[in-house]
Amino acid sequence: MDSGSPVCKHAAPPYGHVIVHDRWRGSALVRGFKGAVKPLFEDQLGVVDFHLSSTACVLYVSESDLVAENGYKRKLVKFRNSRPGLQGIVVVEKTQLSKQYFSALQKFVVFQLGFPLLPVADQTEASQLITQLANETSKSRENPFVWKSTTRLSDSLVLDLLLKIPGVGRVKALSLAKNFPSIHQLSQASVEELKLVVGLTTAQQIRTFFTQSM
Repeated sequence: MDSGSPVCKHAAPPYGHVIVHDRWRGSALVRGFKGAVKPLFEDQLGVVDFHLSSTACVLYVSESDLVAENGYKRKLVKFRNSRPGLQGIVVVEKTQLSKQYFSALQKFVVFQLGFPLLPVADQTEASQLITQLANETSKSRENPFVWKSTTRLSDSLVLDLLLKIPGVGRVKALSLAKNFPSIHQLSQASVEELKLVVGLTTAQQIRTFFTQSM
């Protein structure tokens, strides 16, 4: 884990560039940019791996991080607690080896932290994705995601995850999406508030889901 500030507050890559943490120098991921975007290496980015713009960045979870639970939770929480108006996009390597750990990562990243989560098969695919995100951000000068710190429940990924909560079927998931517009609001709802939407038993199961240890 990097020492000092966990986030570089004023990183703003020029058009067509991505600011890349120095630990990625020489990696297959950076080589995969192939000139579509140009890397600017910096060793003071804290826990951030790639800065797309002054408002959006990528935090990368590798296959080995996911399998070994190699500090990625601490890294993401440290970012969440420190970010000043900076949207984190989590990119994770979902491979044959790591896919069994992916569901737990989804729950942690999307439900508990409210970050968008994008799976890739390998660093080559990650290069293509980061290039696309960087180019979209450069063109619009805005965050490429509509998601902020409160991921909307109407997103299909989040609806799929809601269905993993015991007692929540599709009808109840859609009712939750209608009554609680964001992950943050749902996670903070009391049993009494939830009971009005899904009934007491399911309300208690939802509270248990969100209050389990991170």
